[in-house]
Parts: sequence; C-alpha cells; structure tokens
Amino acid sequence: MAFTQLEPPLPVTIEGKGKGYAFAVIDYGQEHNLIWVTGLSESGEIWCAPNPLVRLESNWTMGRVMPRSPDWTEAIPTTKPS
Repeated sequence: MAFTQLEPPLPVTIEGKGKGYAFAVIDYGQEHNLIWVTGLSESGEIWCAPNPLVRLESNWTMGRVMPRSPDWTEAIPTTKPS
C-alpha cells in the first residue's frame, strides 16, 4: 500500500459528489483502483473516491475539454446466460 500526498492538490470532479481538490492518492496495488482523497468544495466533506469516478477539471490552456461521464451501459453485458 502506498499513500502519496499531491502537492499542489489537483482540481477534480467526483461523479455523484461534485467538485473539489484531490490532495492524496492511495494505491492498494495492481488488483485495485487508485483511491483519490478529495476535499469537496461545496460541502467541505472529504471523500475517498475510486479511480473510475474521478475526472480532471477542464483546462482550455492544456486543450482538455469538459470530461465526458462514463457510459456504464457499455460495461453491462446484454446477453442472458443460457
């Protein structure tokens, strides 16, 4: 397990929670998602969010447009078991 403090913190959006600043990352190893420790701007809450729910904020100077939300329906199998 590794805990890394981010300096400076990164502005991110946590799907379902809102905007905030990630100030640390927890890495439990290759079989797990990274966990982003984030302070939310609106509520002041601190959440540990798994990597698939974390999006960088847009930055037009870097050419990064608004991030697209994942389409989770693509990950759900449509075939029924026989």
